[in-house]
Amino acid sequence: MEFVPAKSILSKVKSGGWFGIDYNMNLYRGCSHGCIYCDSRSDCYHIENFDTVKGKENALAILEKELAGKKTRGVIGIGAMSDTYNPQERTYELTRGALKLIAKYGFGVSIDTKSDLILRDMDLLQEIRQQNNVIIKFTVTCAQDELSKIIEPHVCASSKRLSAVKQLSESGIFTGILMNPVLPFLTDTKENMTKLVQAAHENGAKFIHTYMGMTLRENQRIYYYEKLNESFHGLTEQYVKTYGNQYDCTVPNHKALYAHFKSECEKYNILYKMNDIIHAYKKPVATYEQLTLF
Repeated sequence: MEFVPAKSILSKVKSGGWFGIDYNMNLYRGCSHGCIYCDSRSDCYHIENFDTVKGKENALAILEKELAGKKTRGVIGIGAMSDTYNPQERTYELTRGALKLIAKYGFGVSIDTKSDLILRDMDLLQEIRQQNNVIIKFTVTCAQDELSKIIEPHVCASSKRLSAVKQLSESGIFTGILMNPVLPFLTDTKENMTKLVQAAHENGAKFIHTYMGMTLRENQRIYYYEKLNESFHGLTEQYVKTYGNQYDCTVPNHKALYAHFKSECEKYNILYKMNDIIHAYKKPVATYEQLTLF
């Protein structure tokens, strides 16, 4: 694996953002999952050869220095730009090393992933959970394994992700599902919503978060349409006719579909509002003052 220079690993985020995280962290650049809809392919992120995973040089040394210098122990978001549990992680263990440091310095974690490799690190997640907040979010876009292997070809199928949700949840780790994006004309059906919410319930998911659509811009749109042409004849033309060059592509039936989604979640007592999810997983953490010898 190629390594690229890095000046920092942690970046501060505005309060009240994505699942209440305080910092954002990416140990890798690029992603090999091959998801046809991935927004991180967009030109604005300036990631060349996105499908090739690259590590960040001296990532763990930089991270430890940054963690040691923080006065408050916040929640660190991992996996926003690229899945931190990519195949290279099995060999290089940058994520596992980072979790050890996060546990050492008493921080919390909020992890987005599609990979059941996260189960390897359940021991560290449990250790972190004893002193701070932990939330795990598995992206699961559809209930059917056959469809998931087309739109997310190089990652474990939906059923394996749901099994990982169950194992983490049964161990006491606050775990749920990101049903994002909802792909127009592909996954935007009541049948898919019903099956996915039911599967979430059966596998112990505490929450499901979604928005009724997807984003399309620049290089991402070109790649997405190429993949649609390979597997779904005529669907690209339907997108062009419906959305043109729009960035925010809300599914045509979004109001009725979201109402159905809410009804299904409430039936199983699954959280779906961001504020409710944050309130459920976050517990008070004492302010951490860095000690010195003098």
